Amino acid sequence: MNKSFNLVTEPWIKVVDEDNRERTVSLEQLFTNAVHYRQLAGEMKSQDLALLRFLLAILTTVYSRYTADGEPYEWLKIDGQTMQPVPFEGKTFEDDDEDGLRQTWKDLYHAQHFTEIVTRYLQKYADRFDLLDADHPFYQATRAQYDSLVPKNKVVAKGKGTVAVKQINRTISESNNKPDIFSPNTSPHKNDLSLASLARWLITYQNFTAVTDKTKVVAKEKFPVSPGWLYGLNPVFATGSNLFETLMLNLVLIPQGVNSETESMDQHPAWEVPIEEYIQARLTGIVPGNLAELYTLWSRVIHIEWDNGRPLIFSAGLPKLNNHEAFLEPMTTWKFNKKDNEWQPNLRWLNSLGKAMWRNFGQYISVQQDDTQKDSQREPGIVTWLHMLRSTKMLPADLALHLTTVGLINDGNATSQSPAAEFADEMQINADVLFDPNPLKRLQWPKLIENTVEMTEKVGALVWYFANHIMELRGVKDDGAFANRVSARFYERLNQPFREWLAGLTNNDERDEKVNLWKQTAKQIAVQTADELLNSATPQDIRGRVKNADGDQHNIFTYYRIFRASVNKVLGIKGGKS
Repeated sequence: MNKSFNLVTEPWIKVVDEDNRERTVSLEQLFTNAVHYRQLAGEMKSQDLALLRFLLAILTTVYSRYTADGEPYEWLKIDGQTMQPVPFEGKTFEDDDEDGLRQTWKDLYHAQHFTEIVTRYLQKYADRFDLLDADHPFYQATRAQYDSLVPKNKVVAKGKGTVAVKQINRTISESNNKPDIFSPNTSPHKNDLSLASLARWLITYQNFTAVTDKTKVVAKEKFPVSPGWLYGLNPVFATGSNLFETLMLNLVLIPQGVNSETESMDQHPAWEVPIEEYIQARLTGIVPGNLAELYTLWSRVIHIEWDNGRPLIFSAGLPKLNNHEAFLEPMTTWKFNKKDNEWQPNLRWLNSLGKAMWRNFGQYISVQQDDTQKDSQREPGIVTWLHMLRSTKMLPADLALHLTTVGLINDGNATSQSPAAEFADEMQINADVLFDPNPLKRLQWPKLIENTVEMTEKVGALVWYFANHIMELRGVKDDGAFANRVSARFYERLNQPFREWLAGLTNNDERDEKVNLWKQTAKQIAVQTADELLNSATPQDIRGRVKNADGDQHNIFTYYRIFRASVNKVLGIKGGKS
């Protein structure tokens, strides 16, 4: 059993380097050589997202205090021992201070590397990043701290409130009561885990947690336990051409969608706060007011005992935080709840698992024409941040932006919320197409793209109805199951062509011409899907059935003609064969 496993210097983060080789690196190596790594490469995409936010918490903390040159901002007083801001009378955050933060971002982006101040910070807090530290174990409580936070009958000595390694490992997510038949590990090795892997899963588990826990921290009032902050979002973030660019594009030094105040600019990642103080803050149920704390939220108080090199993990639930109107969070889409008159993250469910990202284009990119539509859409903070970077010319006009969504979907059971599926998707689009510098033209492409998506969805509905009519001809009542399968096949064929069409748009294009090209593609794929049904028609499909009291006879050919004509009408194609 090692007495130390320091994440600052020990390799534990999986990446893919520029030669497409998988490597495991330390925090120091990652921040020093980020431009030479293509991407994070953990066991799951959702793990990579949890680690990305952890890495961003470090960068946000450091560069909200220090410039790219390693000098404190003029509006701050920094304690040289703790590298933390010192409260002082008259401390305020002004518009000019935003300029300083923007300059730091610009200097880093043009330098194409992070600066020595990040390494200095990591070395200063090295003991907080030690997985096995006796006094400050990483993302954990000591035994004494854990015992002081849980009921007396749940202290470590009682041996209750444990979670198995195989439950924290989200590639397995197996409890002791329900074995995972399709586990990537055989039964004798489901609880095997290296220290590097344990560190990765510890961060991931805090973000995506089931709610089957029997142990909670002591509180004055009862509370529902948190399923993990990321579980309550529909995540969206930007992906760059390498890890440095990905980190930079998502490094929000000026919060979007909220007032920039001293509180929101003072970063307090979990490792800087004494655990007793941290838990008291979580018990209030108030969402953190700064990004570093938000990115490092705990859903559980974890304590690990070691038995012959194997971890025994004790877990105590913390309260669920209300994510409604939590506009500080930049990495989520939003929907307006008219009943409660408030915004909340637009979650993903199992029934939406196969729906591609582009089909919800309007959730990611603002297409509002004026303020009268304020309740119809709210842009993700990360998109607003990218817009600011482009409008201030800190991003090149021809930059291909990759908006990515990644996450876990729970099983829909309120009493378990165990992970049931992982989703991952992206769409690429030119920065100037999204953020035209001309305010009169800015919405032209986004609005046209959204209209094109809506038009395509109408074609998809026609495909569904055609398939459903075939089931009616056959006298089969399947609640639309067959039509759903046909519709899914239609969109599977459509996904890649639409992504390519979207990525190929430029601000110099003739917009109507580009939209017409897509109309032809959508029609071709829709007709191909319908033709396959026509070519496999049964005798009953051909004979047809009497549709109404007037004795009108409908068969697959009449429905097919109606379908072709309807597709042409929706797409606005005149003179097409019906």
